[in-house]
Amino acid sequence: MGVSQRFKSRFRKFLQRPGTTVDLAPFSKRLPAIDAREEALKELDDEALTAAAQEASDFTELCAVGREAAFRAIEQRPYDVQLLGAMALLSGKVAEMATGEGKTLTATIAAYGHVRLGHGPVHILTVNDYLARRDAEWMEPIYQRLGLTVGWVTEASTHAERREAYLADVTYVSVSEAGFDYLRDQLVTDVEDRVQRELATAIVDEADSILIDEARVPMVLAGSLSTESDPVLEAAGLMHDLKPGKDYEVAEDGRSVAFTDDGLKKLEEKLEIDLYAEDQVQALSAVNVALHAHALLRRDVDYIVRNGSVELIDEMRGRVAQRRRWPDGLQAAVEAKEGLSATAEGEVLDTITVQAYIALYKTVCGMTATAVHVGEQLREYFKLEVAVIPSNTENIREDEPDRIYSAHETRDEALVEEIKLAHEKGRPVLIGTIDVKASELLAKQLAAAGVPSNVLNAKNDAEEARIIAEAGAKGAVTVSTQMAGRGVDIRLGGSDESDRDEVVELGGLYVIGAGRHDSRRVDDQLRGRAGRQGDPGGSVFFVSLEDELVTRHAGDILPASPRMDMDGVVHDEQVDYAVEHAQRVAEGVNHEIHRNTWRYSVVIEQQRVALAERRERLLTSEVAAIMLLERSPEKAKEIDEDVLSDAARAIALFHLDRLWVDHLAELSEVREGVHLRALGKLDPLDEFHRAAVPAFQSLLLNVESRTIEAFEEVDLTDGWEPERAEIVRPSATWTYLVHDNPFGSELDRLIAAVGRRLISGGSN
Repeated sequence: MGVSQRFKSRFRKFLQRPGTTVDLAPFSKRLPAIDAREEALKELDDEALTAAAQEASDFTELCAVGREAAFRAIEQRPYDVQLLGAMALLSGKVAEMATGEGKTLTATIAAYGHVRLGHGPVHILTVNDYLARRDAEWMEPIYQRLGLTVGWVTEASTHAERREAYLADVTYVSVSEAGFDYLRDQLVTDVEDRVQRELATAIVDEADSILIDEARVPMVLAGSLSTESDPVLEAAGLMHDLKPGKDYEVAEDGRSVAFTDDGLKKLEEKLEIDLYAEDQVQALSAVNVALHAHALLRRDVDYIVRNGSVELIDEMRGRVAQRRRWPDGLQAAVEAKEGLSATAEGEVLDTITVQAYIALYKTVCGMTATAVHVGEQLREYFKLEVAVIPSNTENIREDEPDRIYSAHETRDEALVEEIKLAHEKGRPVLIGTIDVKASELLAKQLAAAGVPSNVLNAKNDAEEARIIAEAGAKGAVTVSTQMAGRGVDIRLGGSDESDRDEVVELGGLYVIGAGRHDSRRVDDQLRGRAGRQGDPGGSVFFVSLEDELVTRHAGDILPASPRMDMDGVVHDEQVDYAVEHAQRVAEGVNHEIHRNTWRYSVVIEQQRVALAERRERLLTSEVAAIMLLERSPEKAKEIDEDVLSDAARAIALFHLDRLWVDHLAELSEVREGVHLRALGKLDPLDEFHRAAVPAFQSLLLNVESRTIEAFEEVDLTDGWEPERAEIVRPSATWTYLVHDNPFGSELDRLIAAVGRRLISGGSN
């Protein structure tokens, strides 16, 4: 079965297309050989095919066996483009494959290949638990045909289930769960308590989302800690009586807020303190945190309240960001604002960013529909190149230019009318909104216009698979927050494709964007839901010059009186440029935040690696006992050899872990305070390194001295018990992700507040 002439022709044209980072020609040359080998494999029975799968050792054989196994197991024969994607993954690249091109099956063949090439175990890292379990169960029959084992991990998995899943050849797991398991493994005192094995190969699904958008998000392992009442909670209770414009003022860009003199006076009277006194720094910080939560964090935009708790919304996906929380007291302030009990924050036992965790794998590759836009960042942070894989069938989707309106009201009226016209014809419509609040408002406007709709947002994410599966049905209208990582195909005519012919006749799925997102990639992911596998479709974005993206990043270059037609649509090249400019600026801002965060984290991650190596030696060898024999020989020789080994290991591990916790807390304080040194024209990053390096050297020295001191004080004559050396680990631990703080650190807010106070000349 040769490569079709049509595909060869399209592929030659594709290779000439600018933007293709990796040359695909070496992969394409293998396709005829793969076809020939596949024909031979068809003669084998299932047992012989599995035996052949165990012996495959090059790309051609791996792809041929993988294709035949997939057809026998789930009756899907991978397209040539899927094999190109698999070879790109096997070469350690990020494969850009359009929505609906079969990335799940591509990853399965690549995972099999990595195992056979000796790169296992393989972790397929997903964006959520749902996809991890779904893909593992869906692909399991293929892995069985290939003679491999597969497992999956979700938040609900027990310790035993996690251990079993990670023992498989291929494990599907969300990136956050994998990271949390790594952090927990770094605190075990017995090798048998670990759940993960070697971090060998990671295949990253939605690679741009995980490797770029979420890369700087810290994953945190916290332990129980008795703390005094949080002053932020008291301050948050005072915010309800403050009035905007009178007691506080929000900046035009909506990103900062400040008390007025009247507001400060009102708070000081209630608290009966001078907020700017030297001994009231904590109180001043607390009221500023509470004010930010009260005035700037918006319900149904930045977070939702569900089941008695505050759940943060992932702005890149429009869905709940699982187990994520704000730092610096903001989480407690928002909970107080909503009248909820504050959740425990505890003591940080260990933390690692998504980027640093991914970097621990020996081999990293990935796949996504939108990688080219972040190709430079993937190269900069992960040394990954992008391979743009052509679609199996030519894309015939019709993408219209943006329809730009001068005001929200005009835009929304036109948007509702456009949806209504398409719905009356029976054409399915998918509308992407910027946030939860916008999705619910649009649904109400559509209902008022007599158009029923299904809403998919953070409040009903459990129903997302069902809603998306039917979004292509005749007459369906689906309002959704961003579509990245949804993981379900939209089939024309509905999930059973019963009305496919009618929907095709109507032009296929019609995708409408209700505003541009901060990232072109997110817009492209929405647009890519139409035109799947050569289906007809269309897309258009409705933009208002009052959209936050435009006003924040391009307000100064918009013409005062743009040209527009009778329908209110703006036709002005300067406006078109301003909208594109706003999106590029927003992407640049996010990139710069990522780069700065990465620069600060480099030294911490180097220290983590060094500490992990030291901990591994303590955990798996007798190095601690040898050290005590050398440094405290008289006492060590009096103790039973097994008792000495157990005690030395436990004491050394405890103090290493304890000092690392203290070190992380110290670096957190240094990083906040170091910005003050910028006032003295010193580079904050240099100052941070100047503090972090000697602090770590001191940590290493203290581990040894504390271990010896504790050993000499404990009585081991009748055996070893951890309590004797006062080794008390947290009674409970939990994990969460720290949400990017859009308003800076606690100290940043405090400095800003003081600065505004000094500038205004106010005093109390």
